[in-house]
Amino acid sequence: MANHDESVYQNILLVVRQISPGQVATYGQISWIVGAATPRMAGYALGGLPPDTDIPWQRVVNSRGGISPRGDPLATDRQRKRLEAEGIQFLPDGRIDLRRFGWAGPDPDWLEAHGFATLPWLGHRRKNPGEGR
Repeated sequence: MANHDESVYQNILLVVRQISPGQVATYGQISWIVGAATPRMAGYALGGLPPDTDIPWQRVVNSRGGISPRGDPLATDRQRKRLEAEGIQFLPDGRIDLRRFGWAGPDPDWLEAHGFATLPWLGHRRKNPGEGR
């Protein structure tokens, strides 16, 4: 079971690396792409990264477009600053407009090359790829 979990976490990180600067994905969206993961697993995978990681963890938010608090009390502010530096704007209530800044997912060819299922919203680009997850 440990090998399965390890490969799931590796897949989560592989997918997160695909999120373009200036866009955000939801934990649910990442878990849906990976297939064998839950949003909580995506959160654990990102929360366990070292501070000097090159994985763009800041680009993953909750299903409402909000920053989910982590164990580190400074992480929320650090995540917001990183996202703002990428051009992402926050609404007055502290959330991100997923219709404007939401990531539609990886390129279908990339998905196929890495053994992931094709996303139903690619090709006809859903307005809000994080909605409902």
